[in-house]
Amino acid sequence: MAKAVIKTAENAASVDAFIATQKDEEVRADCRTIIKLMTAATGDKPKMWGAVMVGFGNQVYTSPATGRQVDWMVCGFSPRKANLSIYLMDGYGKRGALLGKLGKHSTGKGCLYIKRLADVD
Repeated sequence: MAKAVIKTAENAASVDAFIATQKDEEVRADCRTIIKLMTAATGDKPKMWGAVMVGFGNQVYTSPATGRQVDWMVCGFSPRKANLSIYLMDGYGKRGALLGKLGKHSTGKGCLYIKRLADVD
């Protein structure tokens, strides 16, 4: 199956410039910390994916629902209005014990939502 082209793709936009656009200094500091953590965990440099996501690594992701394949990040994050959204492509289901120790958070299908790093361990 040929890979689909999606609008949230890796691009050459500046991660530093994107982080600098965040209005809240705590959010900017949290973003810089997440970049350090994800760089250390993956060995990859941060890249912009679309206009608002910072991703690390590259893999072919196959949607379990449709079978559609796309180029996608291994992990990443996005500073959203309400939360920092953290993306791990293998999900959070098998991390129940760790999430129980994490602190204040919520999860979605493939996202971990935290308000600020100070809220989690």
